[in-house]
Amino acid sequence: MAGQEGGAGGGRAQDTGDSTWAQELLDHLRPTGRDIRRLVAWLGETVHGTASLHDAAGTLVAGPRMTLDETLVADIRAGRIASAASADGDGHVRLLRVGHPAPAAAGVLAVARPDPFDRRTSDILTHTAQVLELLLRARETTAADRRLKRATSDLRLAILQLLMVEDTVAARRVAAGLWPGLLDTDTACVYVLEGDAAERDRLAEECLGVTRGRALVVRCPAMDGHVILVVVGDTSGEALRSLVDRNPGTLLGGSAHQSLARTAAAYGQAVSALAVARVRPDRAAVYAERTHPERLMDPTALRAWTARLLRPLDTLPHHTRAELLATTRLGLEFTAVSAAKVLGVSRNTVRARMERVEALLRTDFTDLTVRATVHLALSTQVSLADGQDGPDGEGGEGGRDAQDGQDGRDGGRADARQTRARLGDLLAGPALEAWARELLGRLDSDARDLRRTLRHWIAAGGNAERAAQTLAVHAQTVREHVRSAEPVLERRLLASGSDLYEVVLAHLATGALEPPVLPRDDPGQPDAPVHG
Repeated sequence: MAGQEGGAGGGRAQDTGDSTWAQELLDHLRPTGRDIRRLVAWLGETVHGTASLHDAAGTLVAGPRMTLDETLVADIRAGRIASAASADGDGHVRLLRVGHPAPAAAGVLAVARPDPFDRRTSDILTHTAQVLELLLRARETTAADRRLKRATSDLRLAILQLLMVEDTVAARRVAAGLWPGLLDTDTACVYVLEGDAAERDRLAEECLGVTRGRALVVRCPAMDGHVILVVVGDTSGEALRSLVDRNPGTLLGGSAHQSLARTAAAYGQAVSALAVARVRPDRAAVYAERTHPERLMDPTALRAWTARLLRPLDTLPHHTRAELLATTRLGLEFTAVSAAKVLGVSRNTVRARMERVEALLRTDFTDLTVRATVHLALSTQVSLADGQDGPDGEGGEGGRDAQDGQDGRDGGRADARQTRARLGDLLAGPALEAWARELLGRLDSDARDLRRTLRHWIAAGGNAERAAQTLAVHAQTVREHVRSAEPVLERRLLASGSDLYEVVLAHLATGALEPPVLPRDDPGQPDAPVHG
């Protein structure tokens, strides 16, 4: 029998009783040399023969396939014997038991050579079998560690997905098994750490370390460079900022405190804050507690309008309605693909659910004004589910002041008007109009007329090519103008989400764009045309 060529252990040891082979064997235990296939190839070359390794199931692990005595092999696997030898006219074969990490499992190391096994080759074979056992145990430990980390990571993602669809009860139940008390809270912040995708696993481990078990750390399923953290308490923010300081090229965006049921909204805030972090010298930003348009609307009218707009969904079973609403909220906040990854479903499922909502509301989500309007209703619906006084918990007082200031009608007439409120009525208050004019007025200082480009881009459904045709410019010019408007408005525009919808509502409040009619063919709905 001929020995293998090209062994991995360096120069071949001579049959002179030297111990070169021992040093070569030890080299296979070094961190850079732990390769079972290379070790088996080295064994065959060193003893001037052929070596192969089979696992407990008989599967070839390393080396060429050899014809072996199956009775001897079965006895070794069963533990009846530890080794065996045979010889025929072609040469000599030795079989050794190689213990596996699994209880009562053993592989078989087979070595064949044309010459009999002397003491030196027997020693090499015995010691190599011992090294193989160590490497197999190390490999199994590493594999088990990887499986455990993967299972833990999948569990964290599952908890996040439950929070994203507002199933806080199930999320707490799942988390309690491994992280008792982690979600025993009413509110939390969401942070998004952005870095090199190749470094994300390391960054996630650092996040676990600096938050000391006080955060749900998840590798974002939608963005390869993002790590999502649902943080309990107020102590982790500074620790995460220090992590950014230690890792050049990373960015950190954080949300305001939100109830666990509003994790999806908090996630959107954290992603929005990343846009600000890009231009900050410390590369970190927390979502600003700025004035949101819904806080300037009459809260009673807004709640009544929301209930009427979403009434077609009330006929659905509770779990179906909740599923459609949660999916639509995420689908409006992000792309269908990203929402699908966050929810752990297919993008076709997300689109099908959103199309069903479109059909029930008899509207069209390709219209940005429609998307902004439905997003307003869904955000208000979440606030009502949270038991807050108004949208985002702060809309009540400001909204009432705005309503009281715009007319002097008595309470009864105002209540009657509120129950019939249309979107145009919600957008007509002086407080909201003043907010909208201030926001869009920031664009007037740019000589490129960003405001005009943005208006036509929104009217075109966020499609740069269609807007470019209307403006008689190149589509890239439209994109550059919209991108330039982002830092001025301190809002992300090119990505779908709350920031963009606020800017759309500002255009509606100033009259730069006409409010959509929702739905168009049902006079019983709040934004249907008035007949007669």
